[in-house]
Amino acid sequence: MSDSPDEQAVWLQRAFDEHRRELHVHCYRLAGNVTDADDLVQETFLRAWRARDRFEGRASARTWFYRIATNVFLDSRKAVGHRTVPYGDPLEWSTELGPYPDALLADDPQTGLAARETVELAVIAALMYLPPRQRAAFVLRDVYGWTPQEIAAALDTAVAAVNSLLQRARHTLRRRAPSDPKDWRRPQLTSEDEEILRRYANANAKGPETIRALLAEDVRITMPPEPPVIGIDAAAEFLGRPLDWRTFPTSANGRPALINYLRRPGSPHYEALVVDVLRIENGKIVESNAFIGARHVAAFSMPATLEP
Repeated sequence: MSDSPDEQAVWLQRAFDEHRRELHVHCYRLAGNVTDADDLVQETFLRAWRARDRFEGRASARTWFYRIATNVFLDSRKAVGHRTVPYGDPLEWSTELGPYPDALLADDPQTGLAARETVELAVIAALMYLPPRQRAAFVLRDVYGWTPQEIAAALDTAVAAVNSLLQRARHTLRRRAPSDPKDWRRPQLTSEDEEILRRYANANAKGPETIRALLAEDVRITMPPEPPVIGIDAAAEFLGRPLDWRTFPTSANGRPALINYLRRPGSPHYEALVVDVLRIENGKIVESNAFIGARHVAAFSMPATLEP
């Protein structure tokens, strides 16, 4: 760009603000949780700022930002220094995964685009099976439609290497992700979902039998790092424990969700503890993916503690 430094700064801020939300969704898909996505987006802006005078306009600003964000993600994975090899369902063992609040899309000028790019939670979990470079290549190609040549330029590698990354990624995901591509998209929340969520939020105070009536026989509750709870008997007993909860219905990844605060005995306040994301089929809860930790609650712009 040949503009003055002030003009470059104004252009960069406007362009980044235009694409910030979809970049956040992109970073969430790569990282699997909102906290890391926040950090990646912030670092993307900083790198773009430092490189603003070198942007020549050969590609769109959107493509430029995506390249930077993808490489920020890859660099963050290198810094970790190791990669955990998945075993079993990541929703059962991965503490990196987290929900994406639907409310983050509500006020965005590109809501339609960003909403299409927010995928089903099961696909986010399946992406965790891929090493970082495979994950990045797959997302850029099979989600955004980039050509292998564009991906090679973004990853600073050969086209043949990109094709190899894509082949291995697709082989893995055929075994891990939903087979129908339409199931990769963010589902639509229904009025039935909202009603069951309301009943679920109020069920704890009414005892295990009230909770039991909402559950499928083979219901599964995942809650890393704790082991899953499987089956209606175990789930009803687990959910029906006499604990002092405060709950707030919401939605995440297109599914009904519940933000939960727990007041422990002797504590002066309720503490942010867990976000439950429900999967409902035929009027019953078949799965509850519980994401433990205040950082998941904070992703919904909720405080760490509540007064009684």
